[in-house]
Amino acid sequence: MPDRTASDLAQFIRDRAGDTPVEIALVLGSGLGGLADDVDGIAIGYDQLTGFPGTGVSGHRADLVIGRLEGRQVAVLGGRAHYYERGDAAAMRLPLEVVKALGATRILLTNAAGSLDPGMPTGSAMMLNDHINFSGLNPLIGESTDARFVPMTDAYAPHLRTTLAAAAERAGQTLFEGIYAWYSGPSFETPAEIRAIRTLGADAVGMSTVPEVILSRFLGLEVAAISAITNMAAGMSDEVIGHEHTKEMAPIAAAKIARILKAALPDL
Repeated sequence: MPDRTASDLAQFIRDRAGDTPVEIALVLGSGLGGLADDVDGIAIGYDQLTGFPGTGVSGHRADLVIGRLEGRQVAVLGGRAHYYERGDAAAMRLPLEVVKALGATRILLTNAAGSLDPGMPTGSAMMLNDHINFSGLNPLIGESTDARFVPMTDAYAPHLRTTLAAAAERAGQTLFEGIYAWYSGPSFETPAEIRAIRTLGADAVGMSTVPEVILSRFLGLEVAAISAITNMAAGMSDEVIGHEHTKEMAPIAAAKIARILKAALPDL
């Protein structure tokens, strides 16, 4: 089948989900896919969307859900591709271009992350206010236009962060706030790497999200993001860190994040 452009795919989706413009897009990380089940709409498998990446990570669902959630028209990407799967930092570019073509102007990203703050335990939710691209990789490498020079000051829109913080308070949920460091994975970090990232000022570390933030800002989407804290980082506790542990612990924070996002959506 020939490659499809974002415009082609957006029309394919409209033919199935209707013409109502999407207002907000969401990307769901490990253990957070259950939020898509609350959307009143239609699910389209990534395998029907030519050019969408497969999600080769257990704990991620490979579908796009279009419909209503808390009174807003949303596009929910039930899973993401990670750099470590194929060595492509721009793997999520086409899906993000598609949600933009469907009308989205804002995007809410979620992920699973390890805590670098002893006061932010496993099961917490942390809103990102900045990030450190510890990997040094960039999804815009190879982009030929001057649009590649994307300013990243306030990459996480202050007004969206204010809305999320207020929603968390209304929902009775504790929402930490901090800096996320992107480590390429798939191996977890060493204790020495964690000490280095902590010295640089990071509060949490994970293997995703930063490429999507860069791509979203490149596309003109406003960004907010929340991490589900699934473990304390290497060397900070006696937890046995691994993907099974991540999948086991993610639902604890995911339930908090779902309540916060549902409370926030009407005001976003």
